[in-house]
Amino acid sequence: MQALIDASTGPDPHDPDSGSAYGASVVAVGADRTDIEGLARAKRAGIPTFVVRTADHPDRAAWDEALAEAVAAHEPDLVVLAGFMKLTGPAFLARFGGRTLNSHPALSPAFPGMHGPRDALAYGVKITGATLFVVDEGVDTGPIVAQVAVPVLDGDDEHTLHERIKTSERAMLVEWVGRLAREPFQIHDRTLTFGEAP
Repeated sequence: MQALIDASTGPDPHDPDSGSAYGASVVAVGADRTDIEGLARAKRAGIPTFVVRTADHPDRAAWDEALAEAVAAHEPDLVVLAGFMKLTGPAFLARFGGRTLNSHPALSPAFPGMHGPRDALAYGVKITGATLFVVDEGVDTGPIVAQVAVPVLDGDDEHTLHERIKTSERAMLVEWVGRLAREPFQIHDRTLTFGEAP
């Protein structure tokens, strides 16, 4: 999230001397918990924030509907689930499907779920990385937007590997969110293409 805030308020990362804008702005930051650093960072940057806690709703479906309403109030063109560790549901995807992005610290479809770096180490791969994808109903299964490879080094543990992945993941996220905000795109089957619809 901080990388996106920095990019949206700074010069174009592709041409730092141009002084031109990134092409996207962060219109709001939401969370499912209070008192987290992401909300504090957004507030320091003057970005509106909101919290939709699961405990404040009778069930997951009601929470999903409330989350969709809270996000819709800010009229985003794209939704980025940066650091958001809950699955969105049918109500949310009905409104924001096809334009909600998330990243995963592995090269999908390998090592889905909460422990991509740990699972990659346990399997003994020599290359892992990060995947940016369009969120669908599954766990890390949506159409892939971009991927970045990160080598597994001798002596890596879960922490050192994950930190290197996060560095590459942030750069990928900034680059591709900017491009998706600036250029029209479509998704057909599992393929994202740029340009106007035919």
